[in-house]
Amino acid sequence: MSMTATPPSVQATPAPAHSAFEDVNRFVRRASAMLEVADDVVAAIVACEREVVVSLPLRRDDGRIDVLTGYRVQHSQARGPRKGGIRFHQTVDLDDVRALASLMTWKTALIDVPFGGAKGGVAVDPRQLSDREHEELIRRWTRTMVHVLGPHRDIPAPDMGTTARTMGWLMDEFHRLEGFQPACVTGKPIALFGAPGREEATGRGVIQIAAAALRAHHRDAAGVRVVVQGFGNVGKFAIVSAIERGMKVIAVSDVTGAVVAPKGLTAEDVLATSVSELFGRYEQTDPARILEMECDVLIPAALGGVINDENASRIVAPFIIEAANQPIVGNADQHLHARGVTIVPDILANAGGVLGSYFEWTQNIQEFRWPIERFRDELDLRMATAFNNVHETSRRYSCNLREAAFVVSVGRVVESFLMRGQVI
Repeated sequence: MSMTATPPSVQATPAPAHSAFEDVNRFVRRASAMLEVADDVVAAIVACEREVVVSLPLRRDDGRIDVLTGYRVQHSQARGPRKGGIRFHQTVDLDDVRALASLMTWKTALIDVPFGGAKGGVAVDPRQLSDREHEELIRRWTRTMVHVLGPHRDIPAPDMGTTARTMGWLMDEFHRLEGFQPACVTGKPIALFGAPGREEATGRGVIQIAAAALRAHHRDAAGVRVVVQGFGNVGKFAIVSAIERGMKVIAVSDVTGAVVAPKGLTAEDVLATSVSELFGRYEQTDPARILEMECDVLIPAALGGVINDENASRIVAPFIIEAANQPIVGNADQHLHARGVTIVPDILANAGGVLGSYFEWTQNIQEFRWPIERFRDELDLRMATAFNNVHETSRRYSCNLREAAFVVSVGRVVESFLMRGQVI
């Protein structure tokens, strides 16, 4: 692992009292203890290799200038170039980006792709950006970060508040500066060297994992009742894949509201741009209560922290599939496990996105496009393999699936870190 010299833009900002980054590291340290990893090696693998914080002046359409804060945290390159999305959201801060970068390290190791972890973001409300402002912001972010990016250094992708179109602008700006390298970013539009299947990959992977979890408990996926919190890219494609598998999606919510569909949503429903467009077809309900509905499988697919100490006791679903990053926080995780709830952790459940990005990156480097059938077959096979590996590890170590996932990923990162010959 290359311990990069600290550049002038690195900010040694102390973590806040409650830190999402430390929440991740607790699981890393627990897995390291189970694997009997030396303390000095643990200290090395939990630390972020580089943290870049920049100011981004943005001229608004009304002529005023807003100075926004942008981030890129590179957590690890022990197993390959860093990989991670770019998030535009008003709550983005350095601790969040650290946590998400770290999760990417463990996620890529868990599904055994040759990447490390990174994450980027801008503290901005994307709903308040015009198309021109959005484009200028991602181009400015790219110009400012170009020295740490590249197809064999750090490969961004879309995340909350960014889209395939955003990645197309990023690629175009990178090409202006560094020449034609479509593998510099993934999640691009199909017309700009994107991969058929990449857009649906995260949501499809969530349902593959849900089906595998049900199978491990001797339950058939057909007919199970599913609740999805979130109606963005991940939530929509999870709904589509669930319906294809014969599951019944009985409720869905987003920022505009929530609906209950006792007979199940239809594939046509996901063509809506928001849940509010479904109000005329189904009964409305309180979005805050949707997580507490009686169902077989609960899929939080929006923001983190939605299941917490306040509402954990009211969650009744026997299976929770973490499509969002860190949707369960505080003591809620421990409480739910004690009640016998099966929780499939985010680093496994939503890993279809980075697996799909790996397929796109591979195709860009080869300059050869796969048919979508191959993409889907590879995704399904590798997601099922990853779940089976985690499930077997949980039995071997007598631990839950989250702990087992970190045991697998930490073991792989430590092995690569030590074999590179940089710890004497």
